[in-house]
Amino acid sequence: MSLASVRRFLDEHAPDIDLIELDTSTATVPLAAAAHGVAPGQIAKTLSLRIGERVVLVVTPGDRRLDNKKMKAALGGKPRFLEADDVARLTGHPVGGVCPFGLATPLPVLCDVALQAYDVVLPAAGDIHSAIRIAPQRMADLTGAQWVDVCAEPVAAESS
Repeated sequence: MSLASVRRFLDEHAPDIDLIELDTSTATVPLAAAAHGVAPGQIAKTLSLRIGERVVLVVTPGDRRLDNKKMKAALGGKPRFLEADDVARLTGHPVGGVCPFGLATPLPVLCDVALQAYDVVLPAAGDIHSAIRIAPQRMADLTGAQWVDVCAEPVAAESS
């Protein structure tokens, strides 16, 4: 159902965007980056968060973590990740396939400004085997997203 809701959303709002479906899982940033042949930062991960009583989706580059101080300043509270059951119920998407498109419940979408460093990003598209290629600004426009600065600098790769 989740992939179908994203497909319906794209058919209605962005029929020129193709849904990419793969045989391999793209449920994590490393898996998605390898499968699509892009830098981890180009994987636009969608985080489902609760701040007080508010639930929001925050889309960030795959190589970045949330900065709690920036989140508190931007949204007025400390974020807490939703439980997997709440994620599926509110978004209609499973963890690993969450995206800001075709949501089961209207939710505010926030996009971290660091996404603007890329011409194209790849958010999931409703399940762990799908994604789309999209310009960050177009993603924000399609989802009514607000641009925020809530991420820390990229995490350096660990040396072996």
